Amino acid sequence: MFKTEQYSGTREKNYELVIKQIAALMEDEPNRIANLSNASALLNQFLDNINWVGFYLWDGAELVLGPFQGLPACVRIPLGKGVCGSAAAEQKTIRVEDVNQFPGHIACDAASQSEIVIPLIKEGKLIGVLDIDSPITGRFDETDERYLEKFAEQLVAKLQ
Repeated sequence: MFKTEQYSGTREKNYELVIKQIAALMEDEPNRIANLSNASALLNQFLDNINWVGFYLWDGAELVLGPFQGLPACVRIPLGKGVCGSAAAEQKTIRVEDVNQFPGHIACDAASQSEIVIPLIKEGKLIGVLDIDSPITGRFDETDERYLEKFAEQLVAKLQ
């Protein structure tokens, strides 16, 4: 049984706890959609000052909206377009301080001011991306990037 715990330590300790929580949530569950749904809910509860968190899944041709928390979002994103499509194409994390300065940014929610996108790669193949938006410019820093990449690694390792 999953048990929520208080996030009362340092940012690093809190991130380590949320990484353990996603592992526990996925321990006996093989369904990808269920696990991604819980992952987006967990991050939504854990992270402050965000307005959207979720997944876009690679279908072999483009990114398609997956489980998320937030307002309705763009359904399909071509590879190489916007922050999500760029992170997927480059297969590297992209952290954007000010989305208004990102060429080709796709504005699904006009309130979003900063964004971080972490590609989900398993055995060298793109599965999708983890996308997190914030209404605050410069919301995401190196600590967020490092630990969200670890979160994504934990998630991908358990995905079927």
